Amino acid sequence: MVSERRDLSLIQAIPDDIFAIVSRSLSPRDVCNLGLCSRSLYTLVESEKVWLSQCEALGILIAKDLVEWRKGVSSYKVLCRFLLNVQPLLGIWVHQNPELGNVVYAMPGFISVVGCRIIPQELGPLGIEDGPILWAPVFEVIGDFDGSPIFLLHGREKGTEYFFPGSVRVSDRNCNVLLLEVEPRLLRNGGKLVYSKSFAHYPEKEYPIEICRTDSVLRSQRVLVQNQSRLPFGRLGFSDRRKLLEVITSQVRQKLPDHANGPLFPRLRDDEESFQKDLKLIAERRSLLLQSCKLGGGHTDWDPDQSSDPTQLQLSEIWKSFDRSASASKIPTEDDDSEACLKKKTLGGYFRSSIRQILRKSNSFNGSHSSQKSGSSSSEVKHAQLHEFLKSGDTIGLSLNASNIKLSSYRAWPNMHDSRFALYKLPLRVPRADQEYAGLWGGTFGWPPGKPTEDKPGKALFFLMLSYEESQGRHFLIATKILEGTHYVLHPNGSAMFIVNIDQPSEDIFPWNTDAAGHPVMVENAFSGEGIANGYGFRYPGAKPGSLYVIQNGLLAFIWKESKAVLTLQRLNLQDLLKKGERVPALSATSNFSYLTKSYSNVFAGFSHSSTYLSSQRQRHV
Repeated sequence: MVSERRDLSLIQAIPDDIFAIVSRSLSPRDVCNLGLCSRSLYTLVESEKVWLSQCEALGILIAKDLVEWRKGVSSYKVLCRFLLNVQPLLGIWVHQNPELGNVVYAMPGFISVVGCRIIPQELGPLGIEDGPILWAPVFEVIGDFDGSPIFLLHGREKGTEYFFPGSVRVSDRNCNVLLLEVEPRLLRNGGKLVYSKSFAHYPEKEYPIEICRTDSVLRSQRVLVQNQSRLPFGRLGFSDRRKLLEVITSQVRQKLPDHANGPLFPRLRDDEESFQKDLKLIAERRSLLLQSCKLGGGHTDWDPDQSSDPTQLQLSEIWKSFDRSASASKIPTEDDDSEACLKKKTLGGYFRSSIRQILRKSNSFNGSHSSQKSGSSSSEVKHAQLHEFLKSGDTIGLSLNASNIKLSSYRAWPNMHDSRFALYKLPLRVPRADQEYAGLWGGTFGWPPGKPTEDKPGKALFFLMLSYEESQGRHFLIATKILEGTHYVLHPNGSAMFIVNIDQPSEDIFPWNTDAAGHPVMVENAFSGEGIANGYGFRYPGAKPGSLYVIQNGLLAFIWKESKAVLTLQRLNLQDLLKKGERVPALSATSNFSYLTKSYSNVFAGFSHSSTYLSSQRQRHV
């Protein structure tokens, strides 16, 4: 006992600066557990320096940015909690549709994470580094003063920019899918939603419930009971999910104020004065958005009598209507809906009418489905009933659910579900000694790289994800296409643009002697392989021989042997490119998150240049 007290006193005697350095080897859970040992240790671990050190250890932001972010929250501990919550959201997210590419990059903003869609586009004469990359906002996750995350979906309706507030639920830190869902919730204590802000309630085994205080434990237990009884949104049929999302987004949407239509993230720190101006504008915008989410300010469709939370819609009256129809053993008719609308032509009445229409179609579909399988058990019914889903809460609202689901993949490209409103995480390969070319690359067809001509003022931009695979003792480098800036796609999204055997050197000579600046070309390495070509229809491309050349200044060039067409690539830093990019309008809400319709053209934005460069180049090598 004496030795334990002596050890404890030694820890307490460590200066804050030294303990902050030592605490970098501890996880946030360990720091919280240490603070529960005694009052003096609790005071020690509550030091701002300790939690600043924890924020730095996460590796999301540099020290200068952490200092700026701290100004918008109550403490570094709160900031650390927010960073832990949003860390799984960062990275590259993709979807199969449209086939030209659907790439969303989630990056830090200002006390926020911003999901930006890179638009399929052509590059001008300035090239990748200096030319503005076109992007559109998809979603934001903004941290409140207490670190609580708020989800904002972006969308455009009839020429007007809206944001659609909701909640964030990170079910797994190793999430590989982002799901846009409708989530029922329970209300208590005058309409406050049940949630927990403790590190202990973080949905990861690393942060157990036992370390939080008694009231947080009880609150977490109530949330756990609610989650166990909640019917998953994904159990509903596709038609029910789509229509329910349409109804919710039409009700919770808020018009983006003109003075809040500023930057979503600051520019690069090259110009400190411009950087600070951006931070000021973003901080003002964040305050306006948080106020709108809490009070419904500027909300064109929200009725303050419906719910104390403008991001949630109450269902009590809908339950009464549904229970009456259930007790009468019939579904409300069109005449009943018309009479209800005549009695009360309010937004609440419109919402109830919309829900009843969905319920009728859902019950009709699921009822006929069940009658066809009258001999089967209830567990064999594929889709859940919509009314059962709605009964699991007092309110419903929009939700971003970060989950981990079982996914197969082919050549680093995930096999995706066609009917889920989802974005799928693309694992970013980190370069290492034996895989030095892994990662994200971008470029265009033609040599010299990025140099347009008078008859071809723009070149289609390609994004490729390079990864390594081993098969039968041979090592391959695979370039998976994730974005294509052409007018009309020739090969499927996720196709391998080229595959090379890095164990087999190429004997072919690089056909050009100089680069765009007239400097001599120095080839450091060359590998033999095959590049994509026309095959048996759109879904089954073929391949033709070619070589991959590693050139000085970090360039890669793949050349098709027969046609001499060349695809030149350079490694990309998406965060820097977006900070220098140009914002364009988004699509409508649900389509802006997941575009589920099959499309082979650019549905996100029109092209500023009419160029047939890539088509002619690719026709030459296919």
